[in-house]
Amino acid sequence: MPIISISKLSKTYTSGFTALRDIDLAVERGEIFALLGPNGAGKSTLINIVCGIVTASSGTVLVDGHDIGADYRAARRVIGLVPQELTTDAFETVLNTVNFSRGLFGLKPDAGHIERILRALSLWDKRDSRLMTLSGGMKRRVLIAKALSHEPRVLFLDEPTAGVDVELRQDMWRLVRDLRQQGVTVILTTHYIEEAEEMADRIGVIRRGEIILVEEKAALMRKLGRKQLILHLQQPLAAVPPDLADYELALAGEGRELVYTYDTRAERTGITGLLTGLSAAGIRFNDLHTEQSSLEDIFVGLVREERVQA
Repeated sequence: MPIISISKLSKTYTSGFTALRDIDLAVERGEIFALLGPNGAGKSTLINIVCGIVTASSGTVLVDGHDIGADYRAARRVIGLVPQELTTDAFETVLNTVNFSRGLFGLKPDAGHIERILRALSLWDKRDSRLMTLSGGMKRRVLIAKALSHEPRVLFLDEPTAGVDVELRQDMWRLVRDLRQQGVTVILTTHYIEEAEEMADRIGVIRRGEIILVEEKAALMRKLGRKQLILHLQQPLAAVPPDLADYELALAGEGRELVYTYDTRAERTGITGLLTGLSAAGIRFNDLHTEQSSLEDIFVGLVREERVQA
């Protein structure tokens, strides 16, 4: 049974703006799920509904079997949320604010657990510092510590590394991997394509309030990616011969490389025909290799498709 089950979820605000449309989504236990989408796509609205912060217009959300509406307290107990906004009590110390967050869920103090979290986030040396004295990156770490204080089984990271330094991003990725090994399910929204590519087991893409696809990362790369065949020529070319125009080849490396881009989804890649055409044109090459398009290329392509259809 998935730890999060979302069915026919929609949200329309009083202004008439529809932020989400008939979302169906299941997140499996122990996985890292990345939700990609541009600004305004509905990522934060979806997270806020699952966390009980925003009320849905229609549909159902189950978290570990608990309905987020009918059984809010039990559902929310399972969830840890790291929001985008750096909202903290400026005059409180790091240790006190994290302990307080644990107490909000009715849990007894656990000094050992809190120390482990703070050490994992490089906050232990700052435990007696007031939040107002911390940098933005350190405050972000405190938000993560607060979200983990009550030992949630599901952790939401809403744009967790937006505007933070590389060191914090690496620390967070390491922490997320450790959490998964402990059985925690992690859902993150991000603009950083490399974050999803580095971390996620599965990736969902949302645009205009609709989930347009959900795939395992490798399958997404395979199904939607494009590959490039790069041929290293024996002699440079000044231009692509007219007889090969149908292949839409590109010259690179001062004419010493011929680049052929093909769709991995197509029944035929066209590579055999291209090689035959090159031989007929007297073009010889020393070496060749292929490159898989990045997840960023895929994402940009999906957004471009959406704009064209609009």
